[in-house]
Amino acid sequence: MGVRNTLLDLNDHLFAELERLGDEDLSAEELKKEVERAKAISSVAGNIIDNAGLVLKAEEFRREYALDEGETPRLLTGDSRDKAGSVKQIGLRAAR
Repeated sequence: MGVRNTLLDLNDHLFAELERLGDEDLSAEELKKEVERAKAISSVAGNIIDNAGLVLKAEEFRREYALDEGETPRLLTGDSRDKAGSVKQIGLRAAR
């Protein structure tokens, strides 16, 4: 199975797990294992959703302060190097 990387795919995985948990043919032991699996999936899903929320907040910030695409802090875009290829520190001033 290939790696899936969208929130729609995450939604599909969560509903698939919900269906597995509702399978009435599972033995007690199989259900116990499925519950543990569901907990792990839920934990990872929570981190993915939190990350998506951060990306959304960064985009809202960029639009609110009318920053150009290039002015988005690289930490939020995943690029820690400047155009010359050297590592650059990113600093933001607090809004007042």
